[in-house]
Amino acid sequence: MMKKIISITIVFLFLVSCSKVPITGRKRVNFVSDAQILPTAFAQYSGFLAQNKLSDNAAKTAELKTVGSRISKAVDRFMRANNMKEEADNYRWEFNLIEDETVNAWCMPGGKVVFYTGILPIAKNVDGIAAIMGHEVAHAFAKHGQERMSQGAIAQGTSLVAMLASGAVSKNPAKQQLFLQSVGVGTQLGMLKFSRTHETEADRLGLVFMLMAGYNGEEAAQVWVRMSQRAGAAGAPPEFLSTHPSNQSRIADLKAYLPEAKVHAKKFNAQALNN
Repeated sequence: MMKKIISITIVFLFLVSCSKVPITGRKRVNFVSDAQILPTAFAQYSGFLAQNKLSDNAAKTAELKTVGSRISKAVDRFMRANNMKEEADNYRWEFNLIEDETVNAWCMPGGKVVFYTGILPIAKNVDGIAAIMGHEVAHAFAKHGQERMSQGAIAQGTSLVAMLASGAVSKNPAKQQLFLQSVGVGTQLGMLKFSRTHETEADRLGLVFMLMAGYNGEEAAQVWVRMSQRAGAAGAPPEFLSTHPSNQSRIADLKAYLPEAKVHAKKFNAQALNN
């Protein structure tokens, strides 16, 4: 009986929670609200900062924060000009550079961003930082973490969603790890096609956002050229074995999408000025 009730609940949530990602128009299912996820996201971010060393490179930290500020303001302008004021008000933007050789960056729901110093050589320049920043911010903007949680709830039950609502994730290490994976701090195994969809969408949205903020969009593809070169002799796994599109796929897609992204960026900046 309980399983039947859970199944009916999930079907109901599926039916009432369909929406579209702004700009791309992709249909998604998300029944995790900002009120449910943001307190946990903010708490996990604070915990992460307490356990990791901030970079003492003042120049690079300032550069990162400047790029983050410009891109977050572009995203904020878009949201406020497109009937997303309440959502924009929920963001608590923060940008930190962590002293760590890991080649990674991420953005939690609500605009909490981390770059690792290890990714800076891949970024190479301020436009490269903007490309990576735009991509990570796009994950939060498109609510990919919430969508992953919703997808997981449909497949396995609503336990994580319920724990978010009760604020109990931090008390359960397994659920905490699942939460971190869902919002991109880690890897999400077993959902290869789904994750690739998110990565491609974040690439495209991020390209629009960096252009809106006044950065050179051509550098987005070059970031992945450098990432491909870094793989070197070790190479990358075949695309069908990876949760992300291959470097070459991303390079080709970003180059092909750049003209359309420029049109979007010009339109959205004009739209924001008129509101």
